[in-house]
Amino acid sequence: MFIDSHCHLDFPELSANIEDVLAAMKANDVAYGLCISVTLPDFPRVLAVAEAHDNLFATVGVHPDYEDEVEPSVDDLVRLAAHPKVVGIGETGLDYYRLTGNLEWQRARFRTHIRAAIETSKPLIIHTRSAAEDTIKIMREEGATSGVMHCFTESWEVAQQAIDLGFYISLSGIVTFKNALALKEVAQKIPLEHMLIETDSPYLAPVPYRGKLNQPAYVKHVAEEIAKLRGISVEEVGEATSANFFNLFTKAKPCS
Repeated sequence: MFIDSHCHLDFPELSANIEDVLAAMKANDVAYGLCISVTLPDFPRVLAVAEAHDNLFATVGVHPDYEDEVEPSVDDLVRLAAHPKVVGIGETGLDYYRLTGNLEWQRARFRTHIRAAIETSKPLIIHTRSAAEDTIKIMREEGATSGVMHCFTESWEVAQQAIDLGFYISLSGIVTFKNALALKEVAQKIPLEHMLIETDSPYLAPVPYRGKLNQPAYVKHVAEEIAKLRGISVEEVGEATSANFFNLFTKAKPCS
């Protein structure tokens, strides 16, 4: 069994064919998916997808790339996270790659999400790009101790710091890319008990689908690459990362 710990099934590329997407998941032994929120106006759409399917869960949060969105308060996030299908807070974090200038608003937004996660006892889904030092710094300052570094592309040193804080490291289709040599090394070093897998679909399709529309069914290829790199079976990767998902997202209830 595999679990896609980060996907965007409410995005039009996937929502238009949601039944086909779900059928492909089943055919590839992908039992569950976590649908990630990126703005509050679109959160109802994310929640609706999760509510309609027993094997899908949701998060609530505002992505760091969305500068002109209404800023969520801690109270906003706590209130929306009270829904039983909402199992995490985010995605949140810092991105100094796409945006430049005074990004204090990003750091303030990140702190808001961390505080909401602590208040709700729900894990954070963290996006960090070209901002690892500040990301870890704020996590420490705010006392963040539960969550996942999603679509991880940073160094092993950053991974170690996040793991030391109690976080999981999630690998996406990027680990299958031929030129992702540094990330492949990180994938070999992460303790299996701290690892998750994801697609970040509809983006970042793994080899052999690179450049095409991504979907949760393809998370199996991420697991296969990790298994090859570590010299273990793909079943072992699937079993460990699935157990890790439910250990982290304790509000996510397996289907009976």
